[in-house]
Amino acid sequence: MSVAISGPPDAIRGSRVDVARLRRVANAVLRGIGQSKAELSVALVDDASIAELNGQYRAKPRPTDVLSFSLVEGDFADHRGGMLGDVVISVETAAMQAAERHRSLDETVARLLVHGVLHLIGHDHEDDAEARAMQAEERRLLKALPR
Repeated sequence: MSVAISGPPDAIRGSRVDVARLRRVANAVLRGIGQSKAELSVALVDDASIAELNGQYRAKPRPTDVLSFSLVEGDFADHRGGMLGDVVISVETAAMQAAERHRSLDETVARLLVHGVLHLIGHDHEDDAEARAMQAEERRLLKALPR
């Protein structure tokens, strides 16, 4: 199991993510989905960076909390090796969500990581049934995370 974490940008004031904890969380999530030998890339970015990606890949040029780029499906799935894909998290948006929900930044980033990883393996929330199934899996994984 290999987890590569980049960021967060130094320019995000007051948004200190415990990267060591996030790595433990990522490893626990990979074990929880039966992908303990998989590789995962996590990028912690600012709102401007995620807005650019959101515009480029989803035609929604605005910040979002998390984006997932799966290598499990699509044109390059046969060449992915053990790599599941990339999860990109906006630390700025996560910090706002944490404040609104009276939660810690690390807890919020962990929740977004779980959500993003589930997208990597094919979960979605386009309709009510998919959303319920994804939320149930999120709850299951979140309960098993290290504190």
